[in-house]
Amino acid sequence: MSDAEKTPNSTDNDDRLQDDSPSEAISFERVLDVLQKGDISEEHGSIRWSSNYTYLLTVSDSTAEVLAVYKPRKGERPLWDFPDGTLCNRERASFLTSEALGWQIVPPTVLRDGPNGVGSVQFFVHHDPDLNYFSFDESIFPQLTRLSLFDFLVNNADRKGGHCLIDAQGHLWGIDHGLTFNNVHKLRTVVWNFAGQIVPETLLADVEKLCNQLEDAESDYRKAMVKLINDAELRAFQRRIRRILDQKRYPEPGAGPNYPWPPV
Repeated sequence: MSDAEKTPNSTDNDDRLQDDSPSEAISFERVLDVLQKGDISEEHGSIRWSSNYTYLLTVSDSTAEVLAVYKPRKGERPLWDFPDGTLCNRERASFLTSEALGWQIVPPTVLRDGPNGVGSVQFFVHHDPDLNYFSFDESIFPQLTRLSLFDFLVNNADRKGGHCLIDAQGHLWGIDHGLTFNNVHKLRTVVWNFAGQIVPETLLADVEKLCNQLEDAESDYRKAMVKLINDAELRAFQRRIRRILDQKRYPEPGAGPNYPWPPV
């Protein structure tokens, strides 16, 4: 894994993540290292209500351990509109894109072998399960400006309210990005707060940097992405980026389904 793939860009978070104990914190980069190279020391069983096979694991090395959500490729339910066996790739691609933007929206996520074969392994964000998008107050809105734009860029077809988590530090995380990067418009989200509004200049500057990385054939980000999504999906991604840079406005709901179901 290259440095560009594993080194995060900090945002309003303090670049440290909570593990099992609220009194313990571990650096973002250290979490990635443990997830990628650590041993799966304990399996806690499957996570209920998931569409695909999803498991909670403990991953550890000699000095640290973290809880992680493991989604094996062979446990993915076939879909008519996404190529088989690619959802875990999209989880990883969404994480890399979040980091390329410098927004830290997606928890640390790697692709690796696990108890049921290769799959995505993502840091488990400790959060209040009763708190989700539909119970957020206006203090979260500045972070939602990033999340809403991110979902358009990655073409998220499944941004439910329950996929928006707040950690103990008040940082907003988005999870469940298996249904992203389709080459056909699929945006389905509950976060339409900013529809039609002008995108803040600071976010446009981040998107411009993302555009430069994606269009540079020698960038580590581009090299990683071409291994995770196909050519048509990559071209569609580039078109969405250019649309935001040209129009400078958040997208508005259009014809067809615009909201996921169920919404939470």
